[in-house]
Amino acid sequence: MKDSKTAPLEIERKFLIEMPDVCWLEGRPGCRVRAITQTYLVKEGEYRARVRKSVTDGVVTYTHTAKKHLTNMTRVEKETVIDEAAYLAFLAQRDPLRAAIEKTRYAFPYEGHVIEVDIFPFWTDQAVLEAELQSEGEALILPPELHLIREVTDDPAYTNAALAKQIKEAKQ
Repeated sequence: MKDSKTAPLEIERKFLIEMPDVCWLEGRPGCRVRAITQTYLVKEGEYRARVRKSVTDGVVTYTHTAKKHLTNMTRVEKETVIDEAAYLAFLAQRDPLRAAIEKTRYAFPYEGHVIEVDIFPFWTDQAVLEAELQSEGEALILPPELHLIREVTDDPAYTNAALAKQIKEAKQ
């Protein structure tokens, strides 16, 4: 695994928002809708790994991603497209403390960024909005049609890994 000096960085802010109007999201110019199943793997060392199955317009893709936490906003990220056989093999390494997360992601360009809104089936009144930045200090403008509850970039309870653990515990 590459270190943070050579691997790509993911700099991201995350917000809890009121459940948006899905028709409004789908109507955004350039909106792309993906159904995602995200499964966390047993953690090894400093990296947390996951595999994803994504379906966009009937096309299925699989990815393996490993992330290393640097700050609450910045992580080292290595993402690789894999085939279905590799995806199924990775599932044997799933983290038994976390459930797979199902979500629908709506991504669209807005004011120089790509806004990603994740809608989870276990919430009826809220969703998560994420936006990647070029630097931690970069300004971000959010669409006024999306109603902010609060920023959760610094709240570990709203990471997907934490949500996957909460789902698993709720099922037990």
